[in-house]
Amino acid sequence: MTTTTTTTTTAPTMDTTTGLHQTSDFYQENAPAVSSPTHDGLEFWQFMIAGSIAGSVEHMAMFPVDTLKTRMQAITSSYKTPAITLRQSLGSILKLEGLGGLYRGIAAMGLGAGPAHAVYFSVYETCKKFLSAGNPNNSMAHAASGVFATVASDAVLTPMDVVKQRLQLKGSPYKGVADCVKRVVVEEGIGAFYASYRTTVVMNAPFTAVHFATYEAAKKGLMEVSPESGGNGDDNETLLVHATAGAAAGALAAAITTPLDVVKTQLQCQGVCGCDRFSSSSIGDVIQTILKKDGYGGLIRGWIPRMLFHAPAAAICWSTYESAKTFFQNQRQK
Repeated sequence: MTTTTTTTTTAPTMDTTTGLHQTSDFYQENAPAVSSPTHDGLEFWQFMIAGSIAGSVEHMAMFPVDTLKTRMQAITSSYKTPAITLRQSLGSILKLEGLGGLYRGIAAMGLGAGPAHAVYFSVYETCKKFLSAGNPNNSMAHAASGVFATVASDAVLTPMDVVKQRLQLKGSPYKGVADCVKRVVVEEGIGAFYASYRTTVVMNAPFTAVHFATYEAAKKGLMEVSPESGGNGDDNETLLVHATAGAAAGALAAAITTPLDVVKTQLQCQGVCGCDRFSSSSIGDVIQTILKKDGYGGLIRGWIPRMLFHAPAAAICWSTYESAKTFFQNQRQK
């Protein structure tokens, strides 16, 4: 104690100041970062970039299957129409339009998928961080986070999805994305881009809840069966886990929500290429119209290409997303 007092009394002013600076520097260097909050070792913008890449890759890779689904779901008119098979739809497009017919409208999806998925995954990760309360296996938190994510991302994607689906129709009257946007605004008003938004949210909320909860549960189960794939094991095994869990989640969620997807397609394509026009965007009214003309079979049209789309699409999306996250995490550690 005496030594401390003496040292303090006899220490030169400059030394004391220097000591304070050194102490301040020590705390600055060792204090925890207080910049942007992180989750899984990443910042908000990194989730956005990873999600944007994942969504774009997913939709671009599986776009031809999405075109087949749209064609099968949009075949309705004022009278009952026979259902067509996946093979018939594919054969018709290739015969009459060539390979390019499968990719008509891909530019619209390219413009919408990146921003929408950036919002989707960043909102999901942010909500999961706060709702999970430190429990990484909280399925309810994963499902709720997925619902919040889809409500936000659908607001971004729906207008371009309308354009995409109208361009995918057989005999589409639009020359391209710009022409479609211009004509819809002039002829139907801006509200036409969001006529299906409510249906899209009603469909995607349970879709996303089932998807994320199934994905997280399947991933956990696969990691328990093969724990080496999730630790310091081989990266390919880790990607296989993500892809398998994603495929299972996508297929299950797609099968459950197919009827609402049919309603969404009907609303987005109404009045174009012979598709029915509805007096309102009520989900109930559209369902009643479909049931009256085509029966319950009309509500599950396109379920096969929908599952064929979402199973590999989810596998591609999740493996790409997790790979992008891993890349950012490795860069952060360097």
